[in-house]
Amino acid sequence: MQQIAEFQSQYCSNLDIKRICSFDYELIDEKTHALYHQSPRFLYVKKGKAKFMVDTELYEVGENCLLSILPWDCTEVIEVEEALQYEIIKYNYDVVANMLHSIVVENSEEMPILKKLEITPVITLNSGTKKEIESIFTKIKDEVGIESIMQKIDYESYHEIFVCTLVAQIITIFCREIDDNKMIPKVLAEPGDPRALILRFIYMHLSDKMTLDRLSKQFYMSKSSISKYILDKTGLSFNELLNEMRVTKTINYLLYTDFTLEELASILGYVDAAHISKVFAARMDDKIGNYRKTYGKALHVGKINETKKDYKIIEYILRNFSEDLSAQSVADKFQMSLIELNKTLLLQVEKNFYDFLNLIRINKSCEFLIETNMDITDIAIGVGYNTVKTFRRNFVQLRHMTPSEFRNNMSIQQ
Repeated sequence: MQQIAEFQSQYCSNLDIKRICSFDYELIDEKTHALYHQSPRFLYVKKGKAKFMVDTELYEVGENCLLSILPWDCTEVIEVEEALQYEIIKYNYDVVANMLHSIVVENSEEMPILKKLEITPVITLNSGTKKEIESIFTKIKDEVGIESIMQKIDYESYHEIFVCTLVAQIITIFCREIDDNKMIPKVLAEPGDPRALILRFIYMHLSDKMTLDRLSKQFYMSKSSISKYILDKTGLSFNELLNEMRVTKTINYLLYTDFTLEELASILGYVDAAHISKVFAARMDDKIGNYRKTYGKALHVGKINETKKDYKIIEYILRNFSEDLSAQSVADKFQMSLIELNKTLLLQVEKNFYDFLNLIRINKSCEFLIETNMDITDIAIGVGYNTVKTFRRNFVQLRHMTPSEFRNNMSIQQ
């Protein structure tokens, strides 16, 4: 059975979903499975050597390499010769892209800035550009803190402008290096599977009327072949994937703009305000108005008081996972902010609220699938999901197979 690619979170930070940018240290010491990135990032390799696939091309990545990964790029580490140690900056694509478009007047004969990053995702830094990139990465780290240790940072005034300009500087340096032909050579004699570009193409053209017919003409493939590829890679149908991407973009606009639902529907390819509300509610298990009201006002940096409530919170979620729980309702019950709730869970279970809740629900559903003959719809509702589609999507992402496949495989093994 083909390995289903995982989806990385659409947020820059698990702790604060309104954060525009985050900084962390990471390490890869063995090959990985395919991963689709919903939020973009820069990886600055400090040590190590590995073969790194970005969409259709395989690169030999090592010390002083800078990688740019854009929304819905698919990456996979094919081989690790020496463990990769790198600094990573995740950023909000829509916020930074809108800023660049507003200040850059691009020559019609010249390739757009963000298109350059798409075509050439890896460069090698020389001594001069290395110092520049290290300086910018350090400034971002000092401004936003280190994500994995949940370093407390009191944001100064104009924080958003400052981090956006720093990310823009990285993009500028990257593009200048591309113009000077300082990218590293590809190590494959032949390009990889061109179908890997399908998901990114869909994401970049969400405001258009995206159909299987259009994709068929764009990639010279039959509609059935494209549908099968999307299902095999993501576990989602074409329409489910389209809605997943639209909701990701919708969240960014809800957090950072005052556009009405009608305006958002036009920008993001929905039919109308009713359509965007319906899709959002099915994906997020929350009304779009509630979401904007909650996160538009409630998210702010606050002081975190360590208390003995931590385990009570975890126990509460474990006992009530099948109920209509939301991060806001749990935060309200324990009289804390959303950031405090997520920080508590990240410290105790290494997951934010929604990831933890989904894990509990999917684990419980596995018990039902193995031990009972319950219908899958009844299992979905029984563990707390409002729709079978939501249940199925989360199950596939955590178990890399559908609920039916899981039940059948376990039956065979028994």
